[in-house]
Amino acid sequence: IQADGKMVDGSLLGDANGVDPVPGRVKNSGKWQKPRFSRKALMKCCLVKWIIASTQPQDKDSSDSDLELSTVRHQPEGLDQLQAQTKFTRKELQSLYRGFKNECPSGLVDEETFKSIYSQFFPQGDASTYAHFLFNAFDIDRNGSIRFEDFVIGLSVLLRGSVTEKLNWAFNLYDINKDGYITKEEMLAIMKSIYDMMGRYTYPCVRDDAPSEHVDKFFQKMDKNRDGVVTIEEFIETCQKDENIMNSMQLFENVI
Repeated sequence: IQADGKMVDGSLLGDANGVDPVPGRVKNSGKWQKPRFSRKALMKCCLVKWIIASTQPQDKDSSDSDLELSTVRHQPEGLDQLQAQTKFTRKELQSLYRGFKNECPSGLVDEETFKSIYSQFFPQGDASTYAHFLFNAFDIDRNGSIRFEDFVIGLSVLLRGSVTEKLNWAFNLYDINKDGYITKEEMLAIMKSIYDMMGRYTYPCVRDDAPSEHVDKFFQKMDKNRDGVVTIEEFIETCQKDENIMNSMQLFENVI
């Protein structure tokens, strides 16, 4: 799903029928390399668009060489430490933090903010459930708020992480109750939330039973021992052996 509301891929796992959703893609060598169009990739992300849009050009802090900490209740870790923990440059971290601070003066993001962001980018559908699931995936501490550190670390994984890092993140998203397993019901809940966010007037038209069909195909591939749940090992093994699913990992910057 792109920020303009177009359906790039019906799920975070690609097309179950084996269609490569990324024409002209560059094969992943396994070693992370800095993207050639890093800003273009960043600007596809709804969360980054939300942050950048709030950055004022005349911001007095625009020439600051470090994070400005005096006006926030939650003070983030040092810029150097965040740069070491993520694959963002110092300038990117400064821009992200400046926008984050403008939108969230307390230094924390709550779930209602996520719902507001996605309702703005996907007005044709109901984005509230998807925003709820996405917020829970970012909310590592399970305390109902997201710190700037968790926010940028999550973005770094999704936008520039290795395939394994992205798969681990995707598993965490689908594992709604965080018990270490994905059930068919959990996978269907995520899938339905994506279709709901896209709205009923998308083209081509999406059938009501499409999410269920999609989930049935994926679950059959992943649940190797047929015990009704998918483990992180089954999830990663299936994705790594299925080139179509691996290809879809290139689309992660379009689903957040």
